[in-house]
Amino acid sequence: MDDRIVSRLIFTARSKTGETEYEDMSVFGLSARVSEADAKSGYIKADVEISATTDFEGVIRIGLQIGSESSRFYLPGFMYGTNRGEAPLKTDSLTPRLRLDEDFPASPWWMVRGDRLSHPCALAFSDGRMRGFAASPYYLRTDGEVSEWYPGKTGDFCQYAGFGCSLEKGEVWYTLGYENAPYLFTDSHKYSEREPLSDNCFEIKKGGKISITMHLFDHESEDERGIHKALTRVYDLYHEEPRKCRTPAETIKDISTAIARDAWLADRHTYSGFVFDKPEGYEYRILPSISWTNGLSATVPMLMSAHTLGDETMRAQALDSISHIVATSINPVNGLPFTAEVDGVWGNRGWWYDKQPTPGHAAYLVGQSVYLLLKAYEWEKNAGHEHSDWLEFAGKVIAVTELSRNSDGEYPYIFSDRTGAGLSYDSFSGAWCMAAAAYYSYITGESRYLEGIRKSEKWYHETYICRQECYGGPLDIDKNIDSEGILSYIRAVRFLHEITGDEILLDHMRDALYYEFTFKFCYNSPIKVPPLSSVGWSSSGGSITSVTNPHIHPMSSSVIGEMKYYLGFRDDAYVAGRLNDTILWSCQCHNTYDREFDYGKTGWMSERFCHSQGLLTEHYPDGSVASTWFALMPWACGSILEGLNSLGQYKDEAAI
Repeated sequence: MDDRIVSRLIFTARSKTGETEYEDMSVFGLSARVSEADAKSGYIKADVEISATTDFEGVIRIGLQIGSESSRFYLPGFMYGTNRGEAPLKTDSLTPRLRLDEDFPASPWWMVRGDRLSHPCALAFSDGRMRGFAASPYYLRTDGEVSEWYPGKTGDFCQYAGFGCSLEKGEVWYTLGYENAPYLFTDSHKYSEREPLSDNCFEIKKGGKISITMHLFDHESEDERGIHKALTRVYDLYHEEPRKCRTPAETIKDISTAIARDAWLADRHTYSGFVFDKPEGYEYRILPSISWTNGLSATVPMLMSAHTLGDETMRAQALDSISHIVATSINPVNGLPFTAEVDGVWGNRGWWYDKQPTPGHAAYLVGQSVYLLLKAYEWEKNAGHEHSDWLEFAGKVIAVTELSRNSDGEYPYIFSDRTGAGLSYDSFSGAWCMAAAAYYSYITGESRYLEGIRKSEKWYHETYICRQECYGGPLDIDKNIDSEGILSYIRAVRFLHEITGDEILLDHMRDALYYEFTFKFCYNSPIKVPPLSSVGWSSSGGSITSVTNPHIHPMSSSVIGEMKYYLGFRDDAYVAGRLNDTILWSCQCHNTYDREFDYGKTGWMSERFCHSQGLLTEHYPDGSVASTWFALMPWACGSILEGLNSLGQYKDEAAI
C-alpha cells in the first residue's frame, strides 16, 4: 500500500459566480482536514472535513492523483478505459471518450452527475496498480443539517454528488455538487455543452462544515480486472436491496399473460415489437427482427413461460412463431438465417441496417437466434416434445458460422449475404455464434467444434474481458462499450464448462459476471422523474445498457440461470448477492395493476428505465419528461421471463 495515497488528495473549487476553471479552494474561504479512520491492505478509510470561513455556493472538487497519461479509468457504467478514445470517433452513435486532444466527442477530462454511475466510485489502472476511491453519491438534509447518504441513513434529499476523471492530469475526481462537462449526453444523438452553475451547486454557510467519508483504494493489479477488488468493497459499503414487489411466479404470470393477450399478431406469426395503449385502441409497431428486439427474443421466453404455467394457448403461439422462422428464414444462397422479415419477405434490412459497416447478416442476430432456438428445443424436449427440424436448422447454421472465425479465433461482426464469409470483425457480436455452437455441442454430444470454440473463448477472454472493455455487441451503438455483449460469453462459458468440467472456465465465467456487475446498480438512486419516482421503483439490481445508451435495460436479467449455475460450483457471496438483487429487481418493473407506470395494462413493461438525466426523451401529454417508455415491449419482457423461468425450483420464492 502506498502510504502517501491520502497526501495525493487535491482540493479545488469553483464558485457559482466565478470562472469555469477550478482553483485552490482556499481562494473561496474553504479548508480541509483529512484523517485516517481505518487502514487495511490496499484500502484506507479517510474522514474529510471541509469548513467555510465565508458563504460558499458552487462545486467543490476533490482530486486523487493516480498515475500517468497511460492510465485506464473506470467510472462504472460511464467510463471504461478511455471508452475507446483511441478508436475512430466519426460514428453515428456518440459517447464520451477520453483523448488528450479535444476532438469531439472526445475530451481530456469528464465530469458527470453521480447517478450516471452504477457505483459511487472512480478507479484507475496504471503501472500495475489500481487506485481510486468511493464516496457518497448524494447528500441528505436532516433537521437542517446536510450530511452524506449511506445505506440506512434517512432524511430529505439535498444534492447529488459528482464524479470525474482526467487523462490530462492523471486524476480521478469527486465533487460536492456536480457538473456535466464538457458535455452532457442525453442520448447518442442529443447532447448539450457545459452549462453555468445553477441548481447543481453545493452550499456551505459561513462557519459551517461538511463531513465526507472517502474510501481510498491502492493495490497491486495484474490487469484491469483489479477493479473488482475495489468494487466488491464498494458493494459491501453502499449496497441496498431492491424493493420487494412480486414473486418470480407472479411476475412470470403477469408479464406473459399480458404479452399473449395484447401483443400476439397471428397473421404475422410473431409478437408486436411495441404495443401502445391509445384511446382509440391498441397501436402496433412490429419492428421485424428474428431476435434481439423481437422474434425469438420474445417467443422463446414465452414458450418457457407456457411450460411453467401449463398454458397451451401461450405455447401454441410460441410454436407457431418458431416453426415459421425455421421453415422460412434461411437464406438459400449461404445457409444463414435472414435477420428480419418485412411485410412477409425475409432479408437483412432490419431497423439497424444503416448502422452496419457493410451489408450482410449480423452475427449478433444470427448467433442469438440459433442459441434461442436451441433453448426452445431443450425446453420442449424436456417436456416430451421432439422437434428434430429445429435441431437440424441449428446444426446447418452452425456448420457455416464455425467456418467464419478469423486466425485469432474471433467470429465475424457481419457475414456476407452471398457466401457466408466474415466481412467485418473487431467486436463482441460474434460471441453469440460461440454461445450457439457451445450449446449445440452440449445438446448433441458432438465434439467436432470444441477445439475451435475453446480457442475462441480464450481469445475473447484475453482480448476483451481481461481489459474489462467489451465493445461491439448490439448493432445500434457503433462498437462502443456495452454490457449486452458479455451475456453471450457468459452463456458460452457455462455450456463449455458443462461439457468439459474445466475449472478455469469457472474463473472466466466469474470474470465475465463481475464485468457485467460493473453496469449493475448496487444502491437505489434517488429518481426524480416520474413515473419511476412515484412508484417506488428501485435501480439496485438493474444494469445500465452501455456507455452510449444511458438507461437501465432488463437484458441482464436473462442470465439469472447462469448466475445460479455458477453458484452451484463456487461459494461466492458477491455473485449470490448480485443474483438476489437481479431477481428482486426483475419482479418490480411491470404494471401490477393497470396504468401503475402511467400507461398500459397489468403485466405491461417497456425496455427503458431512466435512472439519471440520460435518455429522458419520452414525454407526458403535457410535455413534461418521463422516465420510461410508454409501451409494452415483448422482447424486453422476454429477458426477465427467460431469467425467472430458469430458476426452476426457486420460481415460487421472492428471492433465493
